[in-house]
Amino acid sequence: QVQVVESGGGLVQAGGSLRLSCAASRSIVSAYTIEWYRQAPGKQREEVASITSTGSTNYLDSVKGRFTVSRDNAKNTVYLQMNSLKPEDTAVYYCKSLVTNWGQGTQVTVSS
Repeated sequence: QVQVVESGGGLVQAGGSLRLSCAASRSIVSAYTIEWYRQAPGKQREEVASITSTGSTNYLDSVKGRFTVSRDNAKNTVYLQMNSLKPEDTAVYYCKSLVTNWGQGTQVTVSS
């Protein structure tokens, strides 16, 4: 299994922005769909966004227009640009694909 490391989380005020990174230990981001998930306290993990090997993207309705997923094949890294953040975006964010383990995630906290 390929390892992934998520980073870029932090504490931000509502309306602010963060960019999350998902770095893979091998060259997989151009070959597999990479998904971003999040899990808030007491809630189930939900898929937030994804990017396929062909570059097609998909988003959870509640983040459409605010979040953008992209990738850098040369760096084996997928990004999640999050703008206009809301308190309800507070969660631990993870990236995942069929060939990766779950990483440790990165905490995003949005204060009101």
